Amino acid sequence: MNDPATIRRLYGRRQGHKLRAGQAALVEDLLPTLELPTEGPLDATGLFGDDRPIEFEIGFGGGEHLAGQASARPDHGFIGCEPFLNGVVGALAHVRERSLGNVRLHMGDALEVLERLPDASLTRLYLLHPDPWRKARHAKRRMINHGPLDLIAAKLKPGAEFRLGTDDPTYCRWSMMVMNQRGDFEWTARSAADFLTRPADWPETRYERKARTKGHEVWYFIFRRI
Repeated sequence: MNDPATIRRLYGRRQGHKLRAGQAALVEDLLPTLELPTEGPLDATGLFGDDRPIEFEIGFGGGEHLAGQASARPDHGFIGCEPFLNGVVGALAHVRERSLGNVRLHMGDALEVLERLPDASLTRLYLLHPDPWRKARHAKRRMINHGPLDLIAAKLKPGAEFRLGTDDPTYCRWSMMVMNQRGDFEWTARSAADFLTRPADWPETRYERKARTKGHEVWYFIFRRI
């Protein structure tokens, strides 16, 4: 079945409301200093100046989780990918506010960036509240499919974490089904509390907060690369 690893198409809007002057200035002045190179291999030394652990977030939304993790571990390098311009602006604001020097951003397809990283180079990868594509005919668009997971598995070090968060019941069931078919990941949960309670080192996102206000349950999955 086709999936995001073969379709290579980003769906939805790339920009929402018109940027204010201050937001436009962030894009013009700060983004060029944080953007990934447009081509060629990527590694920690080239991006951050030393051989440090790298963490990766697919679709960072407004950037609050990415900034929170980067602030908590300044000795790690963080790569965030987000196709939505207004989300990138949000991340830039967090980077400026917290003076984060360990974040690099890409406004576009995360899978293209993953392909350019060395195998077994990531210590964590985050996929938080991805678009659930609820209709059955859209299931091939879900990031939790074997094509993207093959690539994610290749880039994670043995023992590294793949963190998935969702408030969509369909996506939750789909993810459990697909991940249960994998032999290269171990689900770390030992009780219901392990995936129903947000871990202390998992900063809240605006999407999670919005889901909670709507009365939605949120599931927090941590898979370990075998």
